[in-house]
Amino acid sequence: MANAAEQQHSNRNIWLTVIVCGLGYFVDIYDLILFSIVRPESLTSIGVSALEMQDASELILNAQMVGMLLGGAIFGALADKRGRLSVLLGSILMYSIMNIANAFVSSVEMYAVFRFFSGIGLAGELGVAITLVSEVMPKHSRGYGTTVVATLGVLGAVGAYLVHAFTDWRIAYIIGGVLGLCLLVMRVRIRESGMFHRAEEENIARGNLLMLFQKGRIGRYLANAAIGVPVWYVIGILVTFAPEFTRHGGGATDVSAGQAVMWAYVGFAGGELTSGFISQWLKSRRKAIMLFISLTAICVVWYLFTPEKSTSFTYLQTGILGFSVGYWAVFVTTAAEQFGTNIRATVATTIPNVARGALVPALLLFGLLRKEVDGVVDADSLVTSAVIVGAATLSIAAIGVAVMKETYGKNLDYFEPV
Repeated sequence: MANAAEQQHSNRNIWLTVIVCGLGYFVDIYDLILFSIVRPESLTSIGVSALEMQDASELILNAQMVGMLLGGAIFGALADKRGRLSVLLGSILMYSIMNIANAFVSSVEMYAVFRFFSGIGLAGELGVAITLVSEVMPKHSRGYGTTVVATLGVLGAVGAYLVHAFTDWRIAYIIGGVLGLCLLVMRVRIRESGMFHRAEEENIARGNLLMLFQKGRIGRYLANAAIGVPVWYVIGILVTFAPEFTRHGGGATDVSAGQAVMWAYVGFAGGELTSGFISQWLKSRRKAIMLFISLTAICVVWYLFTPEKSTSFTYLQTGILGFSVGYWAVFVTTAAEQFGTNIRATVATTIPNVARGALVPALLLFGLLRKEVDGVVDADSLVTSAVIVGAATLSIAAIGVAVMKETYGKNLDYFEPV
């Protein structure tokens, strides 16, 4: 009876960790997406003209991206050196305070600085949460835990859209910050990973980024990062520019980029749930990821070559596109499972941000391939450029899956030698 009670208590603690990590990722995505949703309104409110809007938006988004790339390295290394739980507490405190600070910006420069620090904090959430959940869950069922985390998380985008629909942009930022601070109190109740405690007791290097560049590791690292690249091609190009793709295809002219993003994330949440369960059912991360990458390729062709779309049909397509790239949790879980305890959080935190960062060259290539006639983008070149960039990103991902090792059911209690 005592053993059964202890096991039940242990299971409650494990699932408390899963739920709290999932809610943390919910607030993380809420903040990450909120700027894209409130961008025109917030910039106009602080005096940015229509002519200055593009430059101001790019400055702020680039500041956020640089912050995320930097934050991924900082928080990942700290999670391996100091512990998963302390970093989760620190990251949510940082981006919650920055969320509230964003409500009081009065200039583009101030906005960029606050988004930079928000990016640093946001980068520490998903990878460390997936690492912690992977280490506390039983090895044959940890895919369920990481799936719950990611599914709850991506619903944060829907939450951001709905909150903004009923509030001013400044209030939306404050609500996100308050949610994070409330969650901080809940996080105090969860426990550190036992695997990390064992790593602490060993005299071994932890959180050393240079270890990733040693023979045999850098290829493994890049192969895993490649798998996530199509996700941001779909979200950052196809969904973000849904109004342009629909209009240039002879379709509706009233498609809202904000609603397209929201429906994409609704689909994304469904994909996260489905891909996680499929990976458990097939007992294979590789097969589940390859299945979803194949589905993405089909959906991209369908999306780009459907003419004269209505507004509602575009939203349907963005939702299905979102579903097709909803393998993010399986992707990050696989990355965490590929490496030892002493650099696991470093990998799981930096790899998603490397995949996000790949959107920058993808956008540059997309822009270079487009043609303009009398200042207007040519419809055929818009589709052609999207096809070329899509083929490149999907090919890179397919190569990554082909060379990665299967990790389902792998024992994670080991160290990477220096």
